[in-house]
Amino acid sequence: MQINPQSHPRPLPEMAERANLLFCVNRRFLPLLSTCLRSVLLRGGYEQYAVYLLHSDLEQADMDGLEAEFADRTEFFFIPVPEELFTGFPESSRYPRQIYYRLAAPLLLPGEMERVLYLDVDTVVINPLEELYQMDFEGNYYVGCTHTKEFLTRLNQTRLKSEKAVAYINTGVLLLNLPALRENLRLDQIREYVCTRKHALFLPDQDILTALYGDKVKLADTMRYNLSDRMLMFWNADLTNEKRDLSWVRENAVVIHYCGKNKPWTDRYVGALGIFYQELLEQTACGRRL
Repeated sequence: MQINPQSHPRPLPEMAERANLLFCVNRRFLPLLSTCLRSVLLRGGYEQYAVYLLHSDLEQADMDGLEAEFADRTEFFFIPVPEELFTGFPESSRYPRQIYYRLAAPLLLPGEMERVLYLDVDTVVINPLEELYQMDFEGNYYVGCTHTKEFLTRLNQTRLKSEKAVAYINTGVLLLNLPALRENLRLDQIREYVCTRKHALFLPDQDILTALYGDKVKLADTMRYNLSDRMLMFWNADLTNEKRDLSWVRENAVVIHYCGKNKPWTDRYVGALGIFYQELLEQTACGRRL
């Protein structure tokens, strides 16, 4: 994809203090993790990051490589997840066991931490994270976004056997209220739900979080904090909305999420938001300060 020569990146943000980030990975996702972290360091707005990696198969060479690549402004904490924690949970090549790790993260992270921002590795940060990271939980366990229209709420409620009609949560960007989750999250409840609903789970981790904790998610603006090509297309297709072009995205969006199979690093990608991925590659390849 050719980069529009008139699309200039915004000036680098003033640096704030330190933020906690969470990723759940296996070795296959390390290249994408590196790309996501480059975007965070370039545009995320914090001077330092504590990066917590929940994993089950990273080798010492993998850890050393990440620490060497991001040594200046990033402190890594590698936390192995016991395999038996999610034995029997449905898995596939598209949905590996690591997707469940974020559900148990509050019980695996250091007890003194109060908040952490989880990001899928197929996200790119294009503006400062501070407003999202410092958002008031207002008593909720999570801050997250939905990619689902309201008319699907009842359908998902029936499919998931949820007691309440809640928005279906996209778990690719989540701010976790760790004290509240440590007090209320129960792995035995999660396991019981999976065992009874295993064959009805479509997007397993999202189904679980929505069904069990959907009423404890504070909804954030999807168009700013978890923007996908699909969501941008849906917004602009609604004649009651004011159109939002790439200039609006560049000024207002914070996290671009290349969710689903439509990825800008594949030959089959079709979408407008791939330009931010391509620009990131250009900017970091040219040696700009991270």
